[in-house]
Amino acid sequence: MDGYRSGFACFVGRPNAGKSTLTNALVGTKVAITSSKPQTTRHTIRGIVHREDGQLVLVDTPGLHRPRTLLGQRLNDLVRETWSEVDVVGFCVPADQKVGPGDKFIAAELEKVAKRTPVIGIVTKTDLVSQQQVMEQLLALQKVMEFAEIIPVSAVDGFQVDKLSDLLLQKLPEGPQLFPDGDLTDEPEQTLVAELIREAALEGVRDELPHSIAVVVEEMLPREGRDDLMDIHAFVFVERPSQKAIILGHRGERLKQVGMTARKQIEALLGTRVYLDLHIKIAKDWQRDPKQLRRLGF
Repeated sequence: MDGYRSGFACFVGRPNAGKSTLTNALVGTKVAITSSKPQTTRHTIRGIVHREDGQLVLVDTPGLHRPRTLLGQRLNDLVRETWSEVDVVGFCVPADQKVGPGDKFIAAELEKVAKRTPVIGIVTKTDLVSQQQVMEQLLALQKVMEFAEIIPVSAVDGFQVDKLSDLLLQKLPEGPQLFPDGDLTDEPEQTLVAELIREAALEGVRDELPHSIAVVVEEMLPREGRDDLMDIHAFVFVERPSQKAIILGHRGERLKQVGMTARKQIEALLGTRVYLDLHIKIAKDWQRDPKQLRRLGF
């Protein structure tokens, strides 16, 4: 197709800069889990944007941060590896937080790739502040590094999301379609299901707990003799008995609520009824243990 463009873009930024919400807004459906907790994203999730003039594959990355654990270090390595391989990078800075040392640290890292890969500055969450504050944030971001473009957006109310899609696509090389029509992500269903369970488990937990939660789907099979029901058996891993008690809640009420919330999302994803069997396991200090990290998929 003449003038058709295709390629990869990734969003980078501090934890909780709105990268996953923006990915979902551009794709038009939920492919990346979101939470108010920092460092929710732990895998590079690919979302596919289909357009008549091209195909944009968005790689949502974990937030770059100063790591305190082996898991943190591995997530940072994943971010750097991703941005060295894409065609364009979007650097996300939220409109409601001052440009700080964390942003400058990322910008300094990005300058190494900016010589060969265009970097677009994106001020996210513009719905949370006044126009004046958006202007001030754009000016502050401009001073951080030299961008190919700078744009303010809001994934929540859709402000300039299409314009961002245009900007990213313009930076891609001309090339053929990479994924079939209708594909919105290349993530295996099992990974997406585990992520939806983790998202439900993250809601309402105390600050130190989110990083300690990991989810593994052990089994996912249609119920024998039924084509309208999927049996899913999954484990929620935490690091200490006290954390198990938090997830479990009084008489198991919290875990039951996690299961109900996750089940609704999973049924919407799979388009079938689901029986979700959830259990909690303790994997002591798994974030610091290479063997356990491997077992949990990191």
